[in-house]
Amino acid sequence: MGKIAKGAKCGVEGCLKEASRSLDAGKVTAAGLKVTGARRVYLCKEHYKDYKKASRKEKMIDKWRYGAPTTQRFSP
Repeated sequence: MGKIAKGAKCGVEGCLKEASRSLDAGKVTAAGLKVTGARRVYLCKEHYKDYKKASRKEKMIDKWRYGAPTTQRFSP
């Protein structure tokens, strides 16, 4: 049984909601959220949505940088 199933709270400062996801603290702070915690941060649904919005552009740039294949389909 994991910490989320046991009822962990959101790790963002000022939020007391139930957590639904756990992420690396470094990635969450890089996205601009103020968190409390050392290694793992537990996020509620609302703050996870904010994290996804903030990190979308950076993920796209990383894909371009490392040459990941695109999702475009070319017709023969």
